[in-house]
Amino acid sequence: MNSYKKNILFCTIFSIGTLFAQNKDPQAKQLLNQVNKKVESYENIQISFKYVLENEAENIRQETKGKVTLEGDKYVLDILGIKRVFDGVKLYTISPEDEEVTISTENPDEDNTIAPSKLLSFYESGYNYSMDIIQEKFGRKIQYIKLIPIDSNSEIKYALLGIDTLTKHIYNLIEIGSNDTKTTLTVLDFKTNAPLSQSFFNFDAARYNDYYINNLD
Repeated sequence: MNSYKKNILFCTIFSIGTLFAQNKDPQAKQLLNQVNKKVESYENIQISFKYVLENEAENIRQETKGKVTLEGDKYVLDILGIKRVFDGVKLYTISPEDEEVTISTENPDEDNTIAPSKLLSFYESGYNYSMDIIQEKFGRKIQYIKLIPIDSNSEIKYALLGIDTLTKHIYNLIEIGSNDTKTTLTVLDFKTNAPLSQSFFNFDAARYNDYYINNLD
């Protein structure tokens, strides 16, 4: 898969519309507040996830796995053979296949994408939401909250956010697109407060002497 296609899929995984005022179910809001409080209590979070994109009408199914480490606004994301390192100021996109490093200033509003650091809190603005079904998943009770974009031009019809009722951790996120494409992001492993080195979120240029450095700023 070339770097262009990788970037398109990456943007799809973390896509969100430009959205505004909200109408929120108090019960759903209470549960989401519990999720947010739990997330904010951790020094850092490491998530392994599976991402599946499906469109039955087009006979399309794509599946990939990735890993992201979060600490405040900083993150390291590994997916589709590309590593993205955000040190809080600069975003470094490292492509071993292309032997290229792209350095830029992260713009979470660009291309309707959200930063991975907002992956666990993206729902705080831009959606109307309400309680939906509860399902049993591998012995866990998963409460779904239905999220409907306020922006009528959004490419998302609706999303279902699955929350483990015991741990208050996000289990999965299902999005149904306006073209009936279904994307599912499922958390496979959720670790917290790992002993990370001080340089974990730093870009080590010495490791990429042979790479082409593309500085966009």
